[in-house]
Amino acid sequence: MPVTVLLADDSNLVRGAIRRLLADHPEISLLGEATDFAQTIRMVQELQPQVVILDLHMSDGKRFTPAQFRAQLNLGSSRLLAISVWDDEETQSLATSYGAAKCLDKINLGTHLIAAILQLASAPSQSA
Repeated sequence: MPVTVLLADDSNLVRGAIRRLLADHPEISLLGEATDFAQTIRMVQELQPQVVILDLHMSDGKRFTPAQFRAQLNLGSSRLLAISVWDDEETQSLATSYGAAKCLDKINLGTHLIAAILQLASAPSQSA
């Protein structure tokens, strides 16, 4: 059974690139795409994906603090994989505050995304 994924990024270009990466891997099923934090919350509750790929810097990010987003997201058994154009200590800290189990920089998604998704899907869930 394929790993189910929700993709959340406000960039059409980034979503398209990730969609193409995922299309080459039948072990991964893309359930849907969200374009902001609010839509991500709704779609996680509706679709209950195993992995949520979340851009940390979407356009409506000011609507939620990381703690508010994390509480409303209610991941359940889903795992959060943060992505960002930045790869520094501050971004890693932000990813952790959102509840991300892992954070990848967007530049290296082509080489690391699939392995990260499969790793998170097979890892035991941790309580927040």
